[in-house]
Amino acid sequence: MVGSAILRKLEKEGFHNIITRTSSELDLRNQADVRAFFEAERPEYIFLAAAKVGGIMANNIYRAEFLNDNLLIQNNVIDSAYRTDAKKLMFLGSSCIYPKLAPQPLQEDSLLTGLLEPTNEPYAIAKIAGIKMCEAYRSQYGSNFISVMPTNLYGPNDNYDLNNSHVLPAMIRKFHEAKEDGKPFVELWGTGSPLREFLHADDLAAACYYLMQNYNEAGFLNVGVGADVTIKHLAEMIQQVVGYEGEIKWNTDKPDGTPRKLMDVSKLHALGWKHTIDLEEGITRTYQDFLEKIETYAV
Repeated sequence: MVGSAILRKLEKEGFHNIITRTSSELDLRNQADVRAFFEAERPEYIFLAAAKVGGIMANNIYRAEFLNDNLLIQNNVIDSAYRTDAKKLMFLGSSCIYPKLAPQPLQEDSLLTGLLEPTNEPYAIAKIAGIKMCEAYRSQYGSNFISVMPTNLYGPNDNYDLNNSHVLPAMIRKFHEAKEDGKPFVELWGTGSPLREFLHADDLAAACYYLMQNYNEAGFLNVGVGADVTIKHLAEMIQQVVGYEGEIKWNTDKPDGTPRKLMDVSKLHALGWKHTIDLEEGITRTYQDFLEKIETYAV
Protein backbone atom coordinates (compact mmCIF):
# COMPACT_ATOMS: atom_id res chain seq x y z
CA MET A 1 0.00 0.00 0.00
CA VAL A 2 2.64 2.54 1.06
CA GLY A 3 5.21 1.57 -1.55
CA SER A 4 2.68 1.83 -4.39
CA ALA A 5 1.51 5.23 -3.08
CA ILE A 6 5.08 6.55 -3.04
CA LEU A 7 5.61 5.17 -6.55
CA ARG A 8 2.46 6.95 -7.78
CA LYS A 9 3.64 10.20 -6.22
CA LEU A 10 7.13 10.00 -7.75
CA GLU A 11 5.71 9.23 -11.20
CA LYS A 12 3.25 12.11 -10.85
CA GLU A 13 6.16 14.44 -10.04
CA GLY A 14 7.96 13.37 -13.21
CA PHE A 15 10.48 10.82 -11.93
CA HIS A 16 11.18 7.92 -14.29
CA ASN A 17 14.44 6.32 -13.13
CA ILE A 18 12.71 4.45 -10.31
CA ILE A 19 14.10 1.10 -9.16
CA THR A 20 11.58 -1.31 -7.67
CA ARG A 21 11.37 -4.99 -6.81
CA THR A 22 8.38 -6.99 -5.63
CA SER A 23 8.75 -9.30 -2.63
CA SER A 24 8.70 -12.27 -5.00
CA GLU A 25 11.58 -10.76 -7.01
CA LEU A 26 13.76 -9.82 -4.04
CA ASP A 27 13.49 -11.24 -0.52
CA LEU A 28 14.70 -8.38 1.66
CA ARG A 29 15.25 -10.84 4.51
CA ASN A 30 18.11 -12.40 2.54
CA GLN A 31 21.30 -10.46 3.23
CA ALA A 32 23.28 -11.79 0.26
CA ASP A 33 20.48 -11.05 -2.20
CA VAL A 34 19.95 -7.53 -0.83
CA ARG A 35 23.66 -6.74 -1.02
CA ALA A 36 23.85 -8.04 -4.59
CA PHE A 37 20.84 -5.91 -5.56
CA PHE A 38 22.38 -2.75 -4.07
CA GLU A 39 25.76 -3.42 -5.66
CA ALA A 40 24.13 -3.87 -9.06
CA GLU A 41 21.60 -1.00 -8.94
CA ARG A 42 23.26 1.48 -6.51
CA PRO A 43 20.11 3.52 -5.80
CA GLU A 44 20.70 7.11 -4.69
CA TYR A 45 17.47 7.77 -2.75
CA ILE A 46 15.72 4.99 -0.86
CA PHE A 47 12.23 4.87 0.62
CA LEU A 48 12.23 1.88 2.99
CA ALA A 49 8.51 1.09 3.21
CA ALA A 50 8.79 -2.70 3.16
CA ALA A 51 7.70 -4.46 6.35
CA LYS A 52 5.70 -7.35 7.74
CA VAL A 53 2.56 -5.67 9.06
CA GLY A 54 -0.89 -6.56 10.36
CA GLY A 55 -3.58 -5.79 12.90
CA ILE A 56 -3.96 -6.80 16.56
CA MET A 57 -4.57 -10.48 15.78
CA ALA A 58 -1.63 -10.91 13.41
CA ASN A 59 0.74 -8.93 15.66
CA ASN A 60 -0.16 -11.05 18.66
CA ILE A 61 -0.10 -14.47 16.96
CA TYR A 62 2.98 -14.14 14.71
CA ARG A 63 5.20 -12.50 17.30
CA ALA A 64 8.43 -14.19 16.20
CA GLU A 65 7.93 -13.37 12.51
CA PHE A 66 6.98 -9.77 13.22
CA LEU A 67 10.22 -9.28 15.15
CA ASN A 68 12.60 -11.36 13.05
CA ASP A 69 11.35 -10.48 9.55
CA ASN A 70 11.29 -6.74 10.20
CA LEU A 71 14.74 -6.73 11.79
CA LEU A 72 16.15 -8.63 8.82
CA ILE A 73 14.50 -6.36 6.24
CA GLN A 74 15.62 -3.08 7.76
CA ASN A 75 19.10 -4.25 8.79
CA ASN A 76 19.86 -5.53 5.29
CA VAL A 77 18.55 -2.47 3.47
CA ILE A 78 20.02 0.19 5.77
CA ASP A 79 23.45 -1.45 5.87
CA SER A 80 23.50 -2.01 2.10
CA ALA A 81 22.51 1.61 1.49
CA TYR A 82 25.51 2.70 3.55
CA ARG A 83 27.87 0.25 1.82
CA THR A 84 26.87 1.49 -1.66
CA ASP A 85 27.07 5.21 -0.73
CA ALA A 86 23.38 6.04 -1.07
CA LYS A 87 22.75 9.79 -0.86
CA LYS A 88 19.72 9.45 1.39
CA LEU A 89 17.45 6.84 2.96
CA MET A 90 14.05 7.26 4.57
CA PHE A 91 12.97 4.59 7.05
CA LEU A 92 9.23 4.28 7.69
CA GLY A 93 8.17 3.11 11.12
CA SER A 94 4.86 3.13 12.98
CA SER A 95 3.07 4.96 15.77
CA CYS A 96 3.13 1.72 17.80
CA ILE A 97 6.74 2.53 18.77
CA TYR A 98 5.40 4.69 21.60
CA PRO A 99 4.71 3.48 25.15
CA LYS A 100 1.17 2.23 25.70
CA LEU A 101 0.39 4.95 28.22
CA ALA A 102 2.50 7.78 26.80
CA PRO A 103 0.99 11.27 27.17
CA GLN A 104 -1.33 12.25 24.32
CA PRO A 105 -0.82 13.53 21.72
CA LEU A 106 2.31 11.44 21.16
CA GLN A 107 5.44 13.56 20.93
CA GLU A 108 8.68 12.35 19.41
CA ASP A 109 10.54 12.66 22.73
CA SER A 110 8.20 10.11 24.37
CA LEU A 111 10.08 7.24 22.69
CA LEU A 112 11.45 4.69 25.20
CA THR A 113 9.86 6.38 28.21
CA GLY A 114 7.58 3.46 29.20
CA LEU A 115 6.29 -0.04 28.46
CA LEU A 116 4.93 -0.90 25.02
CA GLU A 117 1.47 -2.26 24.19
CA PRO A 118 1.95 -6.05 24.74
CA THR A 119 -0.03 -7.17 21.66
CA ASN A 120 2.31 -5.43 19.20
CA GLU A 121 5.53 -5.29 21.22
CA PRO A 122 7.65 -7.38 18.79
CA TYR A 123 6.74 -5.18 15.82
CA ALA A 124 7.32 -2.02 17.85
CA ILE A 125 10.74 -3.20 19.04
CA ALA A 126 11.78 -3.92 15.45
CA LYS A 127 10.71 -0.44 14.34
CA ILE A 128 12.49 1.20 17.28
CA ALA A 129 15.62 -0.70 16.27
CA GLY A 130 15.26 0.71 12.75
CA ILE A 131 15.13 4.27 14.08
CA LYS A 132 18.18 3.68 16.22
CA MET A 133 20.03 2.04 13.33
CA CYS A 134 19.47 5.10 11.15
CA GLU A 135 20.68 7.31 13.98
CA ALA A 136 23.74 5.12 14.57
CA TYR A 137 24.76 5.13 10.90
CA ARG A 138 24.28 8.89 10.82
CA SER A 139 26.39 9.33 13.97
CA GLN A 140 29.18 6.91 13.06
CA TYR A 141 29.35 7.22 9.28
CA GLY A 142 27.65 10.51 8.50
CA SER A 143 24.89 8.78 6.49
CA ASN A 144 21.89 10.98 5.68
CA PHE A 145 19.37 8.42 6.95
CA ILE A 146 16.08 9.81 8.27
CA SER A 147 13.07 8.18 9.93
CA VAL A 148 9.37 9.00 9.79
CA MET A 149 6.64 7.47 11.94
CA PRO A 150 3.24 7.38 10.23
CA THR A 151 0.02 7.02 12.14
CA ASN A 152 -2.57 4.37 11.16
CA LEU A 153 -2.66 4.15 7.37
CA TYR A 154 -5.29 3.15 4.82
CA GLY A 155 -5.93 3.56 1.12
CA PRO A 156 -5.54 1.90 -2.31
CA ASN A 157 -3.88 -1.55 -2.29
CA ASP A 158 -4.64 -2.06 1.40
CA ASN A 159 -4.92 -5.59 2.80
CA TYR A 160 -8.58 -6.58 3.23
CA ASP A 161 -7.91 -10.08 4.58
CA LEU A 162 -9.94 -10.49 7.77
CA ASN A 163 -7.26 -12.54 9.54
CA ASN A 164 -4.36 -10.11 9.30
CA SER A 165 -5.60 -6.72 8.13
CA HIS A 166 -5.85 -3.46 10.05
CA VAL A 167 -9.10 -2.16 11.51
CA LEU A 168 -10.30 0.15 8.73
CA PRO A 169 -9.94 -2.21 5.73
CA ALA A 170 -11.27 -5.10 7.83
CA MET A 171 -14.39 -3.07 8.62
CA ILE A 172 -14.87 -2.18 4.97
CA ARG A 173 -14.92 -5.86 4.05
CA LYS A 174 -17.13 -6.87 6.99
CA PHE A 175 -19.77 -4.24 6.25
CA HIS A 176 -19.69 -4.93 2.51
CA GLU A 177 -20.12 -8.68 2.94
CA ALA A 178 -22.87 -8.16 5.53
CA LYS A 179 -24.70 -5.89 3.07
CA GLU A 180 -24.31 -8.36 0.20
CA ASP A 181 -25.43 -11.33 2.35
CA GLY A 182 -28.29 -9.47 4.06
CA LYS A 183 -26.90 -10.12 7.54
CA PRO A 184 -28.81 -8.45 10.40
CA PHE A 185 -25.66 -7.39 12.30
CA VAL A 186 -21.88 -7.02 12.07
CA GLU A 187 -19.71 -8.08 14.99
CA LEU A 188 -16.67 -5.92 15.74
CA TRP A 189 -13.90 -6.39 18.30
CA GLY A 190 -13.66 -4.54 21.61
CA THR A 191 -15.76 -1.76 23.04
CA GLY A 192 -15.47 0.78 20.24
CA SER A 193 -14.03 3.32 22.69
CA PRO A 194 -10.33 3.46 21.66
CA LEU A 195 -9.32 6.56 19.75
CA ARG A 196 -7.39 6.25 16.50
CA GLU A 197 -5.93 8.62 13.94
CA PHE A 198 -6.04 7.69 10.25
CA LEU A 199 -3.88 8.98 7.40
CA HIS A 200 -4.55 8.20 3.74
CA ALA A 201 -1.62 6.49 1.99
CA ASP A 202 -1.55 9.16 -0.70
CA ASP A 203 -1.10 11.82 1.99
CA LEU A 204 1.74 9.80 3.51
CA ALA A 205 3.38 9.54 0.08
CA ALA A 206 3.11 13.30 -0.32
CA ALA A 207 4.71 13.79 3.11
CA CYS A 208 7.52 11.35 2.31
CA TYR A 209 8.23 13.12 -0.98
CA TYR A 210 8.28 16.48 0.79
CA LEU A 211 10.53 15.30 3.62
CA MET A 212 12.96 13.51 1.30
CA GLN A 213 13.62 16.94 -0.18
CA ASN A 214 13.38 19.11 2.93
CA TYR A 215 14.35 17.15 6.06
CA ASN A 216 17.89 16.04 6.92
CA GLU A 217 17.93 15.83 10.73
CA ALA A 218 18.81 12.99 13.10
CA GLY A 219 15.53 12.92 15.01
CA PHE A 220 12.55 11.04 13.60
CA LEU A 221 9.30 12.80 12.66
CA ASN A 222 5.67 11.92 13.31
CA VAL A 223 3.46 11.93 10.21
CA GLY A 224 -0.28 12.15 10.79
CA VAL A 225 -3.31 14.40 10.69
CA GLY A 226 -3.31 15.58 14.31
CA ALA A 227 -6.92 14.48 15.02
CA ASP A 228 -8.52 11.17 15.99
CA VAL A 229 -11.90 9.41 16.12
CA THR A 230 -13.30 6.58 18.23
CA ILE A 231 -13.40 3.14 16.65
CA LYS A 232 -17.19 3.33 17.12
CA HIS A 233 -17.40 6.53 15.07
CA LEU A 234 -15.09 5.03 12.45
CA ALA A 235 -17.39 2.00 12.18
CA GLU A 236 -20.42 4.22 11.73
CA MET A 237 -18.67 6.23 9.00
CA ILE A 238 -17.71 3.06 7.12
CA GLN A 239 -21.20 1.64 7.60
CA GLN A 240 -22.64 4.77 5.97
CA VAL A 241 -20.16 4.80 3.07
CA VAL A 242 -20.77 1.11 2.35
CA GLY A 243 -24.54 1.51 2.73
CA TYR A 244 -25.07 -1.27 5.29
CA GLU A 245 -28.34 -0.84 7.22
CA GLY A 246 -27.98 -3.56 9.87
CA GLU A 247 -26.81 -3.41 13.48
CA ILE A 248 -23.29 -3.20 14.95
CA LYS A 249 -22.54 -5.55 17.85
CA TRP A 250 -19.36 -5.10 19.90
CA ASN A 251 -17.60 -8.23 21.19
CA THR A 252 -16.16 -6.93 24.45
CA ASP A 253 -14.35 -10.21 25.10
CA LYS A 254 -11.87 -9.19 22.40
CA PRO A 255 -9.00 -6.72 23.08
CA ASP A 256 -9.18 -3.01 22.41
CA GLY A 257 -5.43 -2.51 22.14
CA THR A 258 -3.88 0.83 23.04
CA PRO A 259 -6.51 3.25 24.44
CA ARG A 260 -5.39 6.13 22.25
CA LYS A 261 -2.74 6.82 19.61
CA LEU A 262 -2.85 10.44 18.50
CA MET A 263 0.28 11.89 16.94
CA ASP A 264 1.65 15.29 17.77
CA VAL A 265 2.44 16.59 14.28
CA SER A 266 3.50 20.11 15.26
CA LYS A 267 7.09 19.52 14.03
CA LEU A 268 5.81 18.31 10.67
CA HIS A 269 3.46 21.28 10.35
CA ALA A 270 6.30 23.65 11.25
CA LEU A 271 8.29 22.21 8.34
CA GLY A 272 5.46 23.23 6.00
CA TRP A 273 3.47 20.05 5.31
CA LYS A 274 -0.16 19.15 6.18
CA HIS A 275 -2.53 16.42 4.99
CA THR A 276 -5.21 17.17 2.39
CA ILE A 277 -7.54 14.11 2.38
CA ASP A 278 -10.21 14.06 5.09
CA LEU A 279 -11.35 10.76 6.59
CA GLU A 280 -14.76 10.46 4.95
CA GLU A 281 -13.34 11.21 1.51
CA GLY A 282 -10.52 8.75 2.14
CA ILE A 283 -12.91 5.97 3.22
CA THR A 284 -15.00 6.54 0.11
CA ARG A 285 -11.90 6.25 -2.10
CA THR A 286 -10.75 3.13 -0.27
CA TYR A 287 -14.15 1.45 -0.58
CA GLN A 288 -13.97 2.00 -4.34
CA ASP A 289 -10.53 0.37 -4.32
CA PHE A 290 -11.98 -2.59 -2.41
CA LEU A 291 -14.82 -2.96 -4.93
CA GLU A 292 -12.26 -3.08 -7.74
CA LYS A 293 -10.37 -5.87 -5.95
CA ILE A 294 -13.35 -7.72 -4.51
CA GLU A 295 -12.80 -10.92 -6.49
CA THR A 296 -9.37 -11.30 -4.88
CA TYR A 297 -11.02 -11.44 -1.44
CA ALA A 298 -14.00 -13.63 -2.31
CA VAL A 299 -14.61 -16.32 0.28
